[in-house]
Formats: sequence, structure tokens, C-alpha cells
Amino acid sequence: MYEDIFAEVQLTVVEQPIEWVEELPLYRGHLKELPFITGEGSSKKAMYRQLAEQYQEYAALNQVEDKEEEMTSSLLTADQLLKYYDGETFDGFSLGDLLKDK
Repeated sequence: MYEDIFAEVQLTVVEQPIEWVEELPLYRGHLKELPFITGEGSSKKAMYRQLAEQYQEYAALNQVEDKEEEMTSSLLTADQLLKYYDGETFDGFSLGDLLKDK
């Protein structure tokens, strides 16, 4: 049931063996594709909730960064991008000329 939530976004939860701390179960797990996202709790439900919350934060941060990158590149014209890329304008050479020399 809980696994289905992550399967929809093509993520796999790796569950660690249950540990017993002061006679209470401790569930731990992480996302296989994003091992820095971990969760733990006194129940499987609590562990999955923690994983989901951390993944939502991660996804929100990465979505903002992607939008910022798109905005920066869309503000420049093609000529500006070429100048920014190599500092010069196109000089008109062709690959055919380079291959003839060899």
C-alpha cells in the first residue's frame, strides 16, 4: 500500500530490518534512488510519512532550481548565447573543410 505511493514517481523504498529499542519496534528505510532521504518511526506508516515529507521538500527545492535555470537561459537571444558560450561570433567554418585536410 505505502510502496504504491513511491512507485507512482518511480522510486523504491529500501526497508531495513526492524530494530527493537526499549522493547518498542523501530522501522528504518531510505529511497534507493535518493539514499540521502531517510525515514524512521515506531510504525511502518510513520516511516513512510517521514520519507514522503522529505521527498516533497527535496522535489520542491529542485523544481525551484530548475525554473531558475530555465528563466536565465530564456532571457538571452541566440547571438547573446553564442557570445556568452565562446566569447566570439560564428566565423563561418564548416566541418567539411576540416575533414578534407585529413
